[in-house]
Amino acid sequence: MGISNVFSLVCGMVMFLFGMSLMGDGLKRTAGGKFELLLARLTDTPVKGVLLGTGVTAIIQSSSATSVMAVGFVNSGMMKFRQSIPIVLGSILGTSITGWIICLSELGGGDGWVQLLSSATITGIVALGSILVRKFAEGYDYVADIMMGFVVLMVGISSMSGAVAPLQQSEAFIHMLTLFSDPLIGILVGALFTAVLQSASAAVGILQALTVTGAIDFSTALPIILGISIGAAGPVLLSAISANVNGKRTSFVYLFISVLGVLLCGGVFYALNLFLSFPVMGMTMSAVSVAAVNTLFRLLNVVVLYPFIGLIDRMTCLWIKDKTAANESPDDAMEPIALDERFLNYPALALAQVQRAVYDMAHAVHKSVILSFSVMDDFTEEQFAKVAKCEKLADHYEDSIGTYLMKLSKIELTKEQSADVFKYLHTLSYFERITDQAMIVAYTAKEKYDKDITYSADAQRELDALQGAVSEIVRITVDDFISNRWQVDGRVSALSMVIRAMCDKAELHHVERLQAGSCTLVQGTGFNELLTDFERIASHCTKVVLAMVEAHDVSYNIHVDNLSLDLKDSDTARQLEEYRAKYSV
Repeated sequence: MGISNVFSLVCGMVMFLFGMSLMGDGLKRTAGGKFELLLARLTDTPVKGVLLGTGVTAIIQSSSATSVMAVGFVNSGMMKFRQSIPIVLGSILGTSITGWIICLSELGGGDGWVQLLSSATITGIVALGSILVRKFAEGYDYVADIMMGFVVLMVGISSMSGAVAPLQQSEAFIHMLTLFSDPLIGILVGALFTAVLQSASAAVGILQALTVTGAIDFSTALPIILGISIGAAGPVLLSAISANVNGKRTSFVYLFISVLGVLLCGGVFYALNLFLSFPVMGMTMSAVSVAAVNTLFRLLNVVVLYPFIGLIDRMTCLWIKDKTAANESPDDAMEPIALDERFLNYPALALAQVQRAVYDMAHAVHKSVILSFSVMDDFTEEQFAKVAKCEKLADHYEDSIGTYLMKLSKIELTKEQSADVFKYLHTLSYFERITDQAMIVAYTAKEKYDKDITYSADAQRELDALQGAVSEIVRITVDDFISNRWQVDGRVSALSMVIRAMCDKAELHHVERLQAGSCTLVQGTGFNELLTDFERIASHCTKVVLAMVEAHDVSYNIHVDNLSLDLKDSDTARQLEEYRAKYSV
């Protein structure tokens, strides 16, 4: 094997890997993120998890990528650790599909119509089809990528096969392969080779290419295939370096399942072979037989280990313990949801993760307002600290979600995904400002408590009515936002107008009380600050609704500057009158 063969082999490997990547990316774009979302959401039973893990891996052609996504799901809280175990099992089986695609390279030529079935003819037809699709079918570039990826993959495997063909005459190469028939050496070589390539499909493909030498028999191929299964855990383990405890458990479970599969399936086979001496051990392997053995081994892994998912869960949790679990308090539920950058290449998953975080932020906003009002009524340092924690959580979310969405916006998105990015970016700041106002209310309450300030009965009635109205407008806004009811009925804008009118009226009454001597300037400072805070909270709620409407490019009769309504609409006019009557003092 000369230097030209070595370069041809390397070139073939590069083309093979690039073809796999190009075809996988095209398939992912064709799926439009739907398979990944199914993977995240429809894993309520182990059977679904295995089937979806297998299907998604067959689509993207990488068990490591599927398992890395599972690590991200668990790390971000989108999925429980136990739900990820069936997905990992399914991914281990699904990755064998590439081996069967490579088997097309075994198709040979012949005379007449038989030539149409040769791999060279099929590759040429697909290459021509790719060019025609890219040139004449605008908007279907991803289909052309799938086709061209297949072509590059087939050319790469053909180049590798041609490069290693002279090795069938090499005694040194044949002698080296006899060493791999030792199970321990073969498994170790297969694991190391796969860890370097970071792709089980690529490692199996190269093994299939080597079969053209005629020197690969079953005793050599089996331990390498077993080792490939273990080596594929490398990228998954690396992906969990910065993950939380459950994310680390998910990455470890891939290695754990792979090692268990090798020990159980491989161990039983070699133990029986000691007594039965299977004649298959000397069988010369082809690309088809390598693909068949690889698939059979992985299928046995799933069948044997599926009943023990619960045991795998308990053993993994026993080995990788959560040291903080015992110290968790009820307030830990207010810890921010992590945004995993692994999902930036999967916009649908990234937005699903952002949605959870934004919804969590919206709940914290509602909670901050309710807590701040409770502090006004009955001040305690504990309740004040909870308001501060909500405000800090909202600050964190505004920064982290905003940064994440800016990165996501640089990736090609669908029209619907772009609308979601717009909506989230434009509502983040308004939600954060509501918690700022709630924090100011809490500080006003603290000052009132520290200075022992008491409002007059009339002033307190006005504040109570305003608190009720503001609580309702925040609740409606958060409910509409989380339910994605952007075609709202005008309640938020109607209630915002009522709150503004109530604040104006309360301010006039306060001036009258000052003139009458029933209120003092000390009382008035905090009172006026509260009126400003209530009005601003209502204004921010209206702007959240407006951002939702604008994200869907729908005309709506809300005017943020003056909060006016089209009173010709009987529903909005009725709502306005209902709120005026409900909160009249």
